[in-house]
Amino acid sequence: MTATEDTARQVEVSVIVPARNEEMNLGACLASLMSQAGVASEVIVVDDHSTDRTPQIAHEFAGVNLIEAGPLPAGWTGKNNAVTAGARAARGAWLLFTDADTIHLPGSLARALAEARKHSVDLLSYSPEQLAVTFWELAVLPVVFRELARQYPPSEVSDPASPVAAANGQYILITREAYDAVGGHAADAGNLLEDVALARAVKSSGRKIRFRYGGDAVRTRMYRSFAALRDGWTKNLALLFPHPVRLAAWAFAEFGIALVLIAGAMSFVNGVARLPRALWFSLATAGLFFLWLRSLQRTRAAHFPTKASAAAMLGLPVFGYLLLRSVILHKLGGVSWKDRKYSSRNRESSAAPGKHPATAIGS
Repeated sequence: MTATEDTARQVEVSVIVPARNEEMNLGACLASLMSQAGVASEVIVVDDHSTDRTPQIAHEFAGVNLIEAGPLPAGWTGKNNAVTAGARAARGAWLLFTDADTIHLPGSLARALAEARKHSVDLLSYSPEQLAVTFWELAVLPVVFRELARQYPPSEVSDPASPVAAANGQYILITREAYDAVGGHAADAGNLLEDVALARAVKSSGRKIRFRYGGDAVRTRMYRSFAALRDGWTKNLALLFPHPVRLAAWAFAEFGIALVLIAGAMSFVNGVARLPRALWFSLATAGLFFLWLRSLQRTRAAHFPTKASAAAMLGLPVFGYLLLRSVILHKLGGVSWKDRKYSSRNRESSAAPGKHPATAIGS
């Protein structure tokens, strides 16, 4: 056996990181991946036509295999093209697809592999701990992830008897055999929800999947500005929920109920109210308590710190707005992401001249 053959045999997990203009995130991600111990792995960075320092940063890490995504075929999304290129170059019996904005905790790769084997699953996906810093992150992300957990309950996703299937593209560990058997990302190359599509394909093939919150393994900061947050969720929300308009209406209604109650306090202060002060005070207090309690429930259920509940009180109307924006833009012909435009059929058109790609969740 040659040295090359021996090295190939020893690779258990091939970690594939698609990266398009990720100079802000890639260094920390690779540092966390290259320090993983307890499992024989290789790290493949797929440069998806970056115009910033992404390739140079990858070159700074000895042992990282940097490859090019290659031309984007018609009808493919950029991320599907990039991860497919990475899978072609991978040598491991397991593939880990992860995004450039993730940070992997020490020893998490070995623990994830052991967990997948313990539960005899072909696909293991973690929903990372979401690092929220700005007001908009704290307000919106708890609402979004709470609703996602309601739509895709991890217990049902992990139940072979349930048809519900989902995965988080920021962390998908899958056997090479299962990936190839269902056609990989190429089987649904134009799907903007490539993670959910892959999970559905694996589960419908009769193979087992496991999905859970993975804050003990990986964390991420998805968006660093409101514009990036808006565009990122506009791309996905209408596709993630079966009735997005109805969900948006409920979000507005729930927030409106609280506002009506709180308005009692304003009426009292302005001398408009004719009802007893105690009644107005009770209504206002009830409104505030209702809004805060619902916010607290969301932040805890979505694994966000309690301190986020104050900002998340204002997350409902923004969530409703993002849902409607996503529906409208998809119906009008498409959404833009990373300087690429995807139509309702998820086909890419030429990038608008003079614009720079956004930096957020993968490519």
